[in-house]
Amino acid sequence: MTQTKVKVKLGENNYGKAEVNLMKINRDSPRHEIRELQVRVGMIGDFDAAHSRGDNSDLIATDTVRNTIYGLAKEGFTSSPEEFGKELVAHFVKTGAKVTGGFMEFTEHLWDRLQVNGQGHDHSFVRQMPKRTGRVESQDGKSFKVTSGIEELYVLKTTESGWEGYLLDERFTTLPETHERVMATFVTAKWEYNEGSVDYDAVWTKVFKQLQETLTDHYSPSLQNTLYLMGEAVLSACPEISRIWFRMPNKHHLQYNLGRFGLENNLEIMHVDPEPYGLMEGWVERA
Repeated sequence: MTQTKVKVKLGENNYGKAEVNLMKINRDSPRHEIRELQVRVGMIGDFDAAHSRGDNSDLIATDTVRNTIYGLAKEGFTSSPEEFGKELVAHFVKTGAKVTGGFMEFTEHLWDRLQVNGQGHDHSFVRQMPKRTGRVESQDGKSFKVTSGIEELYVLKTTESGWEGYLLDERFTTLPETHERVMATFVTAKWEYNEGSVDYDAVWTKVFKQLQETLTDHYSPSLQNTLYLMGEAVLSACPEISRIWFRMPNKHHLQYNLGRFGLENNLEIMHVDPEPYGLMEGWVERA
């Protein structure tokens, strides 16, 4: 039995290349600099014929997209990954007959210099845990919306944190109140910018430092409160940022019961419980 086809049309779509792993080494002096990115480029435009009729006329091959990322990294990529994203999107709008806009997303793996006799080595590095992220998008290849971020910033404080005053008179509540606990979280954050010229590298470094400093400067009655104070501090320190979003899981470090063995445990021996975990998310915005 032949099935009757319904009438359809192509909706929002894009195509490009993902997980392009790029490292650029600046060898202009004996003290080398390195940057390592995983890049995704997506193009938007008039691609209806390719989808509905299989007509690939004037389409840029995704293999070409990959080659372009490496080629333009050689010729450009002299400052931030965000600026490199602008270069890439503008290039594809210019060279692709059917491309009207697009986006570039990146994850940057951070490297620090190996320390030798108290000095950073000229050409030996160690990869760091946090990752820098970002997205650059444009509808015309000329004006851009930029979002920057950070992932896997694992922070912990061994004191000055608690959880009290919550709903206790509830059937399934068993957790006791405490004013002394270990608090740990993986900070994921992304932020948007006000209009104007931005030094993306400088702002990212400032946010990275501010998040760490804010963790230390207050007693935390909840992870929610720390999320809010981090956002407030970042917006106070960075006028370039319009708002910032956080995702902060509560990585539980639980006091292990050593009393069974006649041993006292004064919050010294902890069981790190990976799941399940509390999860806090939210935007902090300028009022």
